[in-house]
Amino acid sequence: MRRVVGIEEWRRLAEDQRLAGRRVGLVPTMGALHAGHRSLVAAARANGDFVIMTIFVNPRQFNDPADLRAYPRAPESDRALAESFGVDALVEPTMAEMWPSYPEPTPTTVSVAGLGDVLEGAGRPGHFDGVASVVAKLAIVTGPSRAYFGEKDFQQLAVVRRMVLDLGLDVEVVGCAIVRDEDGLALSSRNVRLDAQARARALSLSRALALAAEHGGPASALREVMRATMVAADVVVGYADVVDPVTLEPLGDDATGRARALVAGVVDGVRLIDNREIELRKGR
Repeated sequence: MRRVVGIEEWRRLAEDQRLAGRRVGLVPTMGALHAGHRSLVAAARANGDFVIMTIFVNPRQFNDPADLRAYPRAPESDRALAESFGVDALVEPTMAEMWPSYPEPTPTTVSVAGLGDVLEGAGRPGHFDGVASVVAKLAIVTGPSRAYFGEKDFQQLAVVRRMVLDLGLDVEVVGCAIVRDEDGLALSSRNVRLDAQARARALSLSRALALAAEHGGPASALREVMRATMVAADVVVGYADVVDPVTLEPLGDDATGRARALVAGVVDGVRLIDNREIELRKGR
C-alpha cells in the first residue's frame, strides 16, 4: 500500500492509473476504520478499481466543537487496517492543503439546498455544506473516478449524488449496503463510545426500523411506531421519518411503494443514525 500526503502526488497518482487504463475507486473516510469501510473497499476491488482511500477528519462538517474533539482517531491502526482491506493508496492530506485558511472560515462553500437542510441538516446547521465541500474537493483532486459511500449515511449519499449531478463532476457515485454487527447495530465509528448498557439501548434504532418495515404503513403510523420504540429505550429522539428515497421529502399517508425510513437518536451523548428501505402499503 502506498501512502500519500500531498495533493499533487495524489493527483498524479490517480492520473497515472487512468493513463495505464485503470479506473480509480475513491473511498473517502474520516478514519476510525471498521468493517463498513472494508465493504466499500471490497466493492471497489470487485469493480476492478485502483483503490484510493482518503482519511481526513473534516472540521467543516462538525457544528459542535465538542463532537469534533471527541471524534475517534487511531492513525496507526487505520493504516494497518487500510492495508489489510486491500487499499492500493492511502491518502492522508494535511489540513493546510485541504483548508488553507483553517481555523478561519473557508471562503468557498458547496451547498446543496433542500436535501442538506432537512433531517440531519435541520439539527446540525452547516453540516452538509461541510460534507459537500470536502467531497467536491476530494473528487476534483482525484479526477474521473468511482466514489464509494455507505448507505448508513443515506442523506449524505443523496446530497453527494445531487452535487455530482448539478456540478457535472466526472464521478460515478456508488452506494453500498449498510453493514451491521450481529446484534443489528449499524456499524459506525461512533459505536466505540458506547458502553454495554448504552449499546443495548442503541439497538432500539434498528428495532424501530424493523417494526416500521413489518408494519408497512401508513407513513404517519410508522413515524409513531419508530419514535415510541426509541423513547421506550430512553433514547433522545432526533427524528423518525419516512421519506422519498431521492428527494428526502416526507411522505403522506396516501403514499405507497418504495420509501426510506430514517431515524436519529442520542444515547449517553453519542448521536447515532440508521435507516432502512421499506415498502409502504395501504390498508394497514
